Amino acid sequence: VQLQAFGGGLVQAGGFLRLSCAASGGIFSRYQMAWFRQAPGKEREFVAAISWSGGNTLYADSVKGRFTISRDNAENTVYLQMNSLKPEDTAVYYCAADRVIWGSRTTRDYDYWGQGTQVTVSS
Repeated sequence: VQLQAFGGGLVQAGGFLRLSCAASGGIFSRYQMAWFRQAPGKEREFVAAISWSGGNTLYADSVKGRFTISRDNAENTVYLQMNSLKPEDTAVYYCAADRVIWGSRTTRDYDYWGQGTQVTVSS
């Protein structure tokens, strides 16, 4: 499956953005999806995951209550709604997919990755 993330940009602290990740080349509903992010000089970290049907979600503590992951299997797209953004949310955000493992927070467990979209939050 091929993934393409978009929707990043520059926003002030307290603002919001909605990221999208469009999938192609596979049966989207067979993949559990996740978002990761990587800030300059830091390792890529888990943000959120959503199960195949969308019935289960998982969040990093740092974004819980502010970010919402969702998916539309008819549109082959996963979303990340980011509210109350903070400067520390600044990073390149990546979407990832895997057919087997649910709920992993580890990059090595995901077989497919999008190219990343930059999110910059100014203070």
